[in-house]
Amino acid sequence: MTTPVNRLRPRRSCLAVPGSNPRFLEKAQGLPADQVFLDLEDACAPLAKPEARHTIVKFLNEGDWTGKTRVVRVNDWTTEWTYRDVVTVVEGAGQNLDCIMLPKVQTAQQVVALDLLLTQIEKTMGFEVGKIGIEAQIENAQGLNNVNEIATASQRVETIIFGPADFMASINMKSLVVGEQPPGYPADAYHYILMKILMAARANNLQAIDGPYLQIRNVEGYREVAGRAAALGFDGKWVLHPGQVEASNEIFSPSQEDFDHAELILDAYDYYTSEAGGKKGSAMLGDEMIDEASRKMALVISGKGRAAGMQRTTKFEIPEA
Repeated sequence: MTTPVNRLRPRRSCLAVPGSNPRFLEKAQGLPADQVFLDLEDACAPLAKPEARHTIVKFLNEGDWTGKTRVVRVNDWTTEWTYRDVVTVVEGAGQNLDCIMLPKVQTAQQVVALDLLLTQIEKTMGFEVGKIGIEAQIENAQGLNNVNEIATASQRVETIIFGPADFMASINMKSLVVGEQPPGYPADAYHYILMKILMAARANNLQAIDGPYLQIRNVEGYREVAGRAAALGFDGKWVLHPGQVEASNEIFSPSQEDFDHAELILDAYDYYTSEAGGKKGSAMLGDEMIDEASRKMALVISGKGRAAGMQRTTKFEIPEA
């Protein structure tokens, strides 16, 4: 199977849209979310799922999703709907689809099964084999225990996603507010979960995405929860309401000051390690010493900023002799 060049797509904001709601599907095309996922799982009632598949195909083929990563969330493998979700959507709109999101992933074998089915469809339809990625959603204790194997189960895997609502239920967490801290625990109850997902993702050059915040009108609450994930190094978070999109794009982008500083470090390091700059392993940038570790850290910030379309406002000046 050929491996596509780019699996690291912008995903600061991942907008959930019910696949059974044409009005929402129409509106989503005009929102500035990096990713839109058309949902066949929890957002669709069982009786609505068969028709929703065809609605999604129509909107993928006829809609204008320019600049957005296009994803469909199918139902999980323990249901009777999964294979028909995949077959209908990928056969009908595979050339206008970037990824399939698989919810409630518990084992690597479930990812392998989706990979095999996608390969069969791509070969049958004459699509490029391996082009469609997989987003794996971790929603219970077994999935978290197996997250490293899940991350390496297929070359199609692009993201590991935390699904907080089902996860909280699966471990009997004492809270009814998705994403909020349970009463009686003085620390961050999600830290271990988020870090384990992040480590599995980063060890395999994948993206890590935080799940939804259900109090959709509480933008400040969203900002606080999203800020925790961004501080750890997550690449983005789900958005369930247009009001959350701008907040997510801002929180998961570097500040202009940090972006400019990262670009300066990269330029300065390139200069000082060159023949003209004296072939130095470390050097001073103003009052700051920079070296190879500085360059690696700057690459992360610079990459996020460039992916967000940011433009630098400063320029590196070669010091006078």
